[in-house]
Amino acid sequence: MNAITQISMMKALVYHGPGKKAFEDHPKPTIINPTDAVVKITKTTICGTDLHILKGDLPSCKPGRILGHEGVGVIDSVGAAVTTFKPGDRVLISCVSACGICEFCRKGMFSHCTTGGWILGNTIDGTQAEFVRTPHADTSLYPIPKGADEEALVMLSDILPTGFECGVLNGKVQPGSSLAIVGSGPIGLAALLTAQFYSPGEIIMIDLDDNRLEVAKRFGATQTINSSDGKAVEALMKLTDNRGVDTAIEAVGVPATFELCEQIIAPGGVIANIGVHGVPVALHLERLWDRNISLTTRLVDTFCTPMLLKVLKAGKIDPKQLITHRFKLADIVEAYETFGNAAKTKALKVILEA
Repeated sequence: MNAITQISMMKALVYHGPGKKAFEDHPKPTIINPTDAVVKITKTTICGTDLHILKGDLPSCKPGRILGHEGVGVIDSVGAAVTTFKPGDRVLISCVSACGICEFCRKGMFSHCTTGGWILGNTIDGTQAEFVRTPHADTSLYPIPKGADEEALVMLSDILPTGFECGVLNGKVQPGSSLAIVGSGPIGLAALLTAQFYSPGEIIMIDLDDNRLEVAKRFGATQTINSSDGKAVEALMKLTDNRGVDTAIEAVGVPATFELCEQIIAPGGVIANIGVHGVPVALHLERLWDRNISLTTRLVDTFCTPMLLKVLKAGKIDPKQLITHRFKLADIVEAYETFGNAAKTKALKVILEA
């Protein structure tokens, strides 16, 4: 007689190809490698990158994949090689999995880890589920301090490290410098919050949505520009005495916003790309070849997460400001509709409680 294997099931948000998703039954993950942990999700969220996947912008994510790469939870089980965590521990899940020992990890480029990187919700199943398997648990999870706010910590899975590393650090924001952030969505606002660590003299937020620009003002923007009239370049040049800005951060991921950054950067400035681009973008070297600019690209490495945890604990930053909507995990399809129609719903980050 053949043995019958009992497969535990859970609920998860599954990608079924461009424009297709479903919240459905899915096998609960199990330990595969001795460095794995399985985490019971308590809170997760939706990222703009998930919307790019649903548009078909990331061919690395195949149909059948559970989406999501952010969240907090409780350790359900650990592999034999995991030494830092045990079942019952509350943890923050990093969007980037890092082995800590490969060539790229030793350079601090955890996003390019040869057996990790951004794999959750991309090439392996992610966090928009009741449970998730996290590879390299010892170096990819962070213990949650007692009494810490889980909702605030979800913002440290991805958007705050991304805004800081890919935007602020790559953009070389300096005390007294001028900064423009093109895109006042969650990532752009995360860059705005963390840019203030360096006291730039001017932070100009550019977006199509007046509501998001009002939020940006509350978060510390010194000037805002609504670009819907097609005159954003003219407006910014007027604000900067026709000089442009020292740092231009692209935080959307479409050709128009990247080309806007090319038009507003000052001589000697830095264009820091954060956005996920799914189609070609023009690089106008005919205008930029003599302007001494730098252009940076990056996938977040999350090396700054320990620092952000300390800053959060000290009360020097309030990432809960980014949260506008809360849902149960069972209502994730509705949450996607809310998040994907932000101009109508005024959504920034949504929290999904499992």
